[in-house]
Amino acid sequence: MADEKNTLIPEEEEAEVITLEFDDGSKVDCEILGVFDYDDKDYIALIPDDGSDDVYLYRYQEYDDASFELIDITDDALFNKVAHEFDEIMASQEAEEE
Repeated sequence: MADEKNTLIPEEEEAEVITLEFDDGSKVDCEILGVFDYDDKDYIALIPDDGSDDVYLYRYQEYDDASFELIDITDDALFNKVAHEFDEIMASQEAEEE
């Protein structure tokens, strides 16, 4: 997945889905929109399959055995910077499609 950095999934490709489980035990299936780089670290954008317009952003760590870990972004300032980078990528991709 890291090879696809800063390129979100084109609509014609079938999206990968992962299930997130939260601390309260609730689960939600999420479509993987893409992995992108910010400040030399990988982040992942997920779209929950819950009917909302939300996008979840997490730090993404992929390991040599192809496993991966999603890490909460707990610093508000960092989260805002990562969200801004995601918005810039989305805007750039939308401009290319026009």
